[in-house]
Amino acid sequence: MTATMRAIVLDEFGGPEVLVSRDVPRPEPRPGWVLIRVMAFGLNRSELHFRRGMGSFGSLPRIPGIEATGVVVEAPGGEFEPGTTVAAVMGGMGRDFDGGYAEYVLVPAGTVIPFSSDLDWATLGALPEMLQTANGSLALLQLKAGDSLLVRGGTSSIGLALAVLAKHRGITVLSTTRNAAKREKLQQAGVDHVLIDAGEISRQVRQVLPAGVSGAVELVGTPSLRDTLRATAKFGTVSFTGMLSDEWIVKDFYPMDFIPNGVRLTAYYGEASDLPADVLQAFLDSVTSREVSVPVGKVYAFDEVVQAHRDMEEGAVTGKLVVVLDR
Repeated sequence: MTATMRAIVLDEFGGPEVLVSRDVPRPEPRPGWVLIRVMAFGLNRSELHFRRGMGSFGSLPRIPGIEATGVVVEAPGGEFEPGTTVAAVMGGMGRDFDGGYAEYVLVPAGTVIPFSSDLDWATLGALPEMLQTANGSLALLQLKAGDSLLVRGGTSSIGLALAVLAKHRGITVLSTTRNAAKREKLQQAGVDHVLIDAGEISRQVRQVLPAGVSGAVELVGTPSLRDTLRATAKFGTVSFTGMLSDEWIVKDFYPMDFIPNGVRLTAYYGEASDLPADVLQAFLDSVTSREVSVPVGKVYAFDEVVQAHRDMEEGAVTGKLVVVLDR
């Protein structure tokens, strides 16, 4: 008799209500892949885009979820011992093959990152994609202690993670929010200068740092990118990492007017390799010692995934949304 599991399945594109919980066959382990019992998973904006049918994000039916945290059940290739605590992220999860919105997930061994921690599953579940994206984006900027960072879209989970990582590395952080009521949340994450974003913040940045910031991470998307570039110092780099605005295309793009002289523009779209096991473990150890904190916004039960997607769509929660199984 085939073993089954609970999973959230997407059969059609649409609103949060198209995410349906049902029993499905449990994945069968095979060489080169790792079967993980999922203990928690974070929610991500790209899963919202996939659910809506925006972009080329995979085929249906599909179990969504580009990340998961849990315990190894079986690794036929011998890559991991059963019982190892691991995170899995990207590599086609929730797009090319079924992802983390389930009790079990089968993923390529190359997407699996082992760690050791006594932190709760809500905290652990918040980290993989958030930390991978933040760490990968910072790596593109090549900032060092004493440099400055602008985070455009600072109250998002990745924005908060960027602030935590950057401050831990001795970098001055400027971060934006459209809502002045969220100023304290940014300050709690270590942000040095909170900027209220009404659409243009480059002048505010240059009031703080006349030459501009050393580097910037754009999380809002194309509507604010031009202004973010103008807040960046000559020979500084801007990483286009997120699209919270859901606007993906730069209209009437004229490079010589759009990109200031000497400012570099790149984009981040990384994989699990951008979160080495030693980086994840070091961050977890820092959380345990209370040197840094994890910006968990809200924790949901498995049967609350639809509500979690509603909250994500409405921007109702500041910080990472996490689902914990069997709380």
